[in-house]
Amino acid sequence: MDVIKRTSLNLEFDLVAQAKAALGTRGTTDTVTRALEEVVRRQKLRALAAETFEDLTTEALAELRRARTWE
Repeated sequence: MDVIKRTSLNLEFDLVAQAKAALGTRGTTDTVTRALEEVVRRQKLRALAAETFEDLTTEALAELRRARTWE
């Protein structure tokens, strides 16, 4: 279960309005939450794009695929 903390923030109303429009959110809390989720998602994508997958050999792929069969 996620922990939710009530807090106060000083936010620029114009920036919040722009974020609401960009994210398709309605309230400030939803907008801030969605913006934080987007920042985390983008960081994960950057990390994934930087991954070299050097250990992902043909043999390793074959083993991963073998483990997924229902035989």
